[in-house]
Amino acid sequence: MPNPKKRHSRCRRMNRRSHDALSRPAVSLCPQCGEPKRPHYVCPNCGTYKGRAVLKKDEGI
Repeated sequence: MPNPKKRHSRCRRMNRRSHDALSRPAVSLCPQCGEPKRPHYVCPNCGTYKGRAVLKKDEGI
């Protein structure tokens, strides 16, 4: 396999890595409880999805 003859400069290396940064996940508000949640996910606070109760929350804990 061919190898580079000379090393790349810092500028060239950092320009290549400029697209590697992670973006923050999208957040929307739950229509039932108003807590922030990920879109198209079950609300971790109240356990509803599209207006239906999907998860049961334990009352004894």
